[in-house]
Amino acid sequence: MKFGGTSVADIGRIRNVAQHVKREVDAGNEVAVVVSAMSGKTNELVGWAREMAPLHDAREYDTIVATGEQVTVGLLSIELQRIGIQARSWLGWQIPIRTDGAHAAARIQEIDGSELIRRFGEGQVAVIAGFQGLAPDNRITTLGRGGSDTSAVAIAAAVHADRCDIYTDVDGVYTTDPRIVAKARKIDKISYEEMLEMASLGAKVLQTRSVELAMVHRVRLQVRSSFEAPDASLNDDGSKNYFPGTLVCDEEEIVEQQVVSGIAYSKDEAKITLVKVEDKPGVAARIFGPLADNSINVDMIVQNVSDDGQSTDMTFTVPQAELARAEDIIQKVRQDISAREVRTDTNVVKVSIIGIGMRSHAGVAKTMFKTLADKGINIQAITTSEIKVSVLISSEYTELAVRALHTAYGLDAE
Repeated sequence: MKFGGTSVADIGRIRNVAQHVKREVDAGNEVAVVVSAMSGKTNELVGWAREMAPLHDAREYDTIVATGEQVTVGLLSIELQRIGIQARSWLGWQIPIRTDGAHAAARIQEIDGSELIRRFGEGQVAVIAGFQGLAPDNRITTLGRGGSDTSAVAIAAAVHADRCDIYTDVDGVYTTDPRIVAKARKIDKISYEEMLEMASLGAKVLQTRSVELAMVHRVRLQVRSSFEAPDASLNDDGSKNYFPGTLVCDEEEIVEQQVVSGIAYSKDEAKITLVKVEDKPGVAARIFGPLADNSINVDMIVQNVSDDGQSTDMTFTVPQAELARAEDIIQKVRQDISAREVRTDTNVVKVSIIGIGMRSHAGVAKTMFKTLADKGINIQAITTSEIKVSVLISSEYTELAVRALHTAYGLDAE
């Protein structure tokens, strides 16, 4: 069971979390709980470190920001003990969760779950600090933003858990953003591949790294709400209903596969167009090589012949936060590639359709393009994979496009 910052934001919510844990213990399950820092605490700790010195030692930074989770595991363990559950707290170095030495962005390399499993046999609940681990030199590391999700999946794999429940402030994964489409509905089951695409294309429910890890180790994930009542309601047949949320699993577990499972959108895109670039071998490498060397991720790329037939126009997208750096790099190589002009546009959004059913159905992209055309929405760029189609459109059409596509693929709730 993993609980994020909003789920443990104060003493009252930590007590609510304890009731969720008690429910699973009472059901006879062996339980490990991974928790984040209380909402806002990590930002406060980061602020203190930066105020002390903008260019600080990353190892000491990790020592500071890892304390947020230490407070939460202690408080939750005390509350569990108070309500009669045998529990103890574990910090990352105590298990230990072995990571590489990349402070503030460490990656988990190994977890020995044998001691946790032994404690389960004694009836003990493990309350584990997420987001942190131990570097090869025995210094504390942190895993970067969203690292508690990754911690939870890694621990679930290490103890061979039947399932990893990610508790958050929503009750599951929806076909699209319910704030835009009132008829969006909760998905009962979604494949790892679909969830990975949705997470990377704008859906914020699960962190991308955690889904990747779950897919590699085949850890079944369930997204659930920590704000639903911990006490179960009863179904008509007398069985208990625990608000199951959305299960992320192997596609073999999904009997009825939708052609399109969901619509995602990302407003964090920026478009760069190079006008009248030389049309000869090696030009693309001279454009994208320096961007890659500076760790700027390029997504969509469109190249077309200019009106003079001797040169090409090249358009691509980068994360909006990286636009200024990307433009600076392009200006430095502009003379080398004989680009007449460099244009930028932040008034764009990437809208994507996602579904494993696309592999076996023709005409999925056609429906998307026709739907957008019928609404008068111009497509500026396209990228595809086996289970997704993404288009770049003007941001003013975001809501119209998402709603129209949601209806076109039969995703509206009855």
